[in-house]
Amino acid sequence: MKKTIFDDDYKVFVKRLKKARSESGLTQIQAAKKLGSTQAYISKVEDGQLRVDVTQLKRFAKVYGKSVNYFLK
Repeated sequence: MKKTIFDDDYKVFVKRLKKARSESGLTQIQAAKKLGSTQAYISKVEDGQLRVDVTQLKRFAKVYGKSVNYFLK
């Protein structure tokens, strides 16, 4: 099974990640500060250019006030 950032499941994940940030009322810059990263990193993740690992997903979930399951199809 081939896994890429272009996989349909990953596209759903990215949509939910963007939605969660929006619902939390954070800009990319604010989210980046809370995550200890850069706005460029957030942008690349939300554009599907970078994959997120499990530990990063847990941090996104905490910052956005969502459960990890929210992001999974």
